[in-house]
Amino acid sequence: MNTISSDHNHDGGGSPLQLLDSFGRVHNNLRISVTDRCNIRCFYCMPADNVEFMPKEELLSFEEIERVVRIGTTLGIDRVRLTGGEPLVRRDLPKLVEKLSAVPGIVDIGITTNGVLLSEQASALRDAGLQRLNISLDALDPEVFKKVTRRDSYDKVIEGIAAARAAGFSPIKLNAVSVKGMTEDQIIPFAELARETDTEVRFIEFMPLDADSQWQRDKVLFAADIVAILENRFGPLTPVPARNPNAPANDFQFADGRGRIGLIASVSQPFCSSCNRFRLTAEGKLRNCLFSHEETDVRGFLRGEGTDEQIAEAMLSCIASKREGHEINTARFIQPDRPMYSIGG
Repeated sequence: MNTISSDHNHDGGGSPLQLLDSFGRVHNNLRISVTDRCNIRCFYCMPADNVEFMPKEELLSFEEIERVVRIGTTLGIDRVRLTGGEPLVRRDLPKLVEKLSAVPGIVDIGITTNGVLLSEQASALRDAGLQRLNISLDALDPEVFKKVTRRDSYDKVIEGIAAARAAGFSPIKLNAVSVKGMTEDQIIPFAELARETDTEVRFIEFMPLDADSQWQRDKVLFAADIVAILENRFGPLTPVPARNPNAPANDFQFADGRGRIGLIASVSQPFCSSCNRFRLTAEGKLRNCLFSHEETDVRGFLRGEGTDEQIAEAMLSCIASKREGHEINTARFIQPDRPMYSIGG
């Protein structure tokens, strides 16, 4: 395998090369989809039935993923997050976590999971070096959960959350997609959970990435509406300074200091100007934005005679071509052909 020489990651002036776009945003956070398969069928992500998944031989191997990450660290990547589909359906996932945690320069490894298989894997993932996990859970009512996911797995998710807590993950972070006419009555129960436990709930505005292209703006339960519901019940919310200036969530504490919640206002208050993330799909395509219409293939380099330098150059050019924002709020917006499960969350 070709390796990047020690001076490859410096330009002629001696400063490190960065994954820098034309708007001055530096990218150090790579989200890696390990599969497009999933064991639930959330309506905002996947069709209910007859989903065509990629042939398994098209998915990047753990060794190929590790190589991309190693090359990325020479360009400033220091954080990775594993996604899907549902990443825990990928066999032996703790082995990948172990590989990535051993890569020099990687300081943070996270996973976004629906939690269905977490009770069986939480300890192994923690032992392998996983530092953070986010659990996608849109409802604390089993019936609403079933309506969103079109599967009956609520109890498994609750078991998974308990197993994650027992394995030492803290705080437990829950991601809840908020949909008008469906999840309003879940907001207060989630807030109570955040106030009573070490759970940080992040409400996410419903985004146009559904497989059936049924998204409409009037189905979005906006962050401002969620704040109004919470403040009506608990009193004023106090903004909390972000731990990470590039984080997509605006965090708040309750007035009495008990509990913390976050709001990811992807539609009503886009955070594109501070975005430091890009994506590697399960079959080896780089995407510089969740809503991108262009992709950069690196699997061809990985499986051919491609050098590390060529892969690094592919990353640099992918980021250089990133647009200013996703344009959801303009007439120019066109929903990507690939739904969320196929891109990687």
